[in-house]
Amino acid sequence: MLVDKALRLLLRAAHSLLKLSWFVRRPNSFGVHALALTPQGRAILVKLRYAPGWRLPGGGRKETENPRDAVLRELREEIGMTSHGSLDLACELEEEVDHKKDWASLFIVRDVQYRPKWSWEVEEVMEADLDSLPSDLSSRMAGWLGALRPKL
Repeated sequence: MLVDKALRLLLRAAHSLLKLSWFVRRPNSFGVHALALTPQGRAILVKLRYAPGWRLPGGGRKETENPRDAVLRELREEIGMTSHGSLDLACELEEEVDHKKDWASLFIVRDVQYRPKWSWEVEEVMEADLDSLPSDLSSRMAGWLGALRPKL
C-alpha cells in the first residue's frame, strides 16, 4: 500500500535524525521488552516501520517509570494485548545502542491474549515457534533471546 510505504520512509528518516542527535548528545535511555508468549507457547514478534528485522515488542520508558508497568503499556500499544498470565523479570542488560547507553529490562510474559490494531510504529505482528523463528531477526533480538532462553 502506498500510504504504508510513505509512512515507512518518513519514519525511517525521522529515526535516522534521532540517531544523529544521539551521536552528538550520547544520552542514557531506559527500555523494556517482552518475550510475549501465547497460551500455546508461541512468541509474539513485531516488525517496526523504522527499523529492520523482527523484534520483541517493547520500547522506551522514563527512568522513574516502573519497568513492569512500562512493559505492559508497550504490549498494549504494540500488539493490542488484552490479557496476560505471569509477568517475570528475566534479566536487565546494559547496552550501547545507536550511540546511547541503554538499560533494558527483559520480561517473559506468558498466556498473552491480543488483538493487533493499526499503529504508526508497528507494521506487522506475527507468532512464531521458539524453535523456528524467522531468519530476519534483528541482531539485538537474537542477543536478547540468548539471555532469555535459560529462563524459559
